[in-house]
Amino acid sequence: MLLKDKTALVYGGSGAVGGAVARAYAREGAHVVLAARNRAPMEAVAEQIAASGDRAEVTTVDARDPQSIREHLNEVAGRVGPIKVMFNGTFWDDVQGSHMAEMGFDAMMAPILGGLTTWFHTGTIMAQHMAANGGGVIVGITANVGRVTMANVGGFGIACAAVENFLRQLGQEEGPKGVRVCWVRSPGSPDAPGVRDAWMQHAKAIGKTFDELSEEWGSGVPLGRVTALAQVADAAVLLSSDLAAGMTATFANATGGALID
Repeated sequence: MLLKDKTALVYGGSGAVGGAVARAYAREGAHVVLAARNRAPMEAVAEQIAASGDRAEVTTVDARDPQSIREHLNEVAGRVGPIKVMFNGTFWDDVQGSHMAEMGFDAMMAPILGGLTTWFHTGTIMAQHMAANGGGVIVGITANVGRVTMANVGGFGIACAAVENFLRQLGQEEGPKGVRVCWVRSPGSPDAPGVRDAWMQHAKAIGKTFDELSEEWGSGVPLGRVTALAQVADAAVLLSSDLAAGMTATFANATGGALID
């Protein structure tokens, strides 16, 4: 087991991505702590994890409020010990399906502000906690539109680029203190409900069906398919484990070759 007996805190544990990563962490032996504002969806994830014979607990926190984050972190760490792995899969409030000029400034800026707000607070507070407790790993997720432009994604690609640069700098600053910072670059897995909704918006915007768009995007990838959510979660496990001990301020490319570096 790659994460045996490590405590892993998953912000955004109520979402599809956070839930998938939490299940993967638990499978690899971590004590998973789910954290989000909405309790009911996290309880469903915890039940799925328990049904597999693994362990997870449900907690609530507002990842945009530094006081809430600190109080939550102190409570969890005081009860189960230092956090060694953190994953941030919080929703960034992105609006997609039309051009930026049509959606307006506020809608375009929403994911940029949302992404950087949650990442600044969770990332810096967790880095301080890990540095004071023997180190750890901070892991996030972005999409390939942070590197290549695509119409109708609003400010989401800009947000991904901004978050990636934030994580690079955080990794550079915190590395000497024993804290690694990495992220998974995803193509946007269509089996995640939120991503599926975004894809349907894109399909409607260009006059295609969801299946037509999925086939088109999959056929243009070297592996011939769009990476499934479970495989994205596996990449997060790898980055979170000691197998990636030599990696920081960088990412794992899980786009199936849709983005070639």
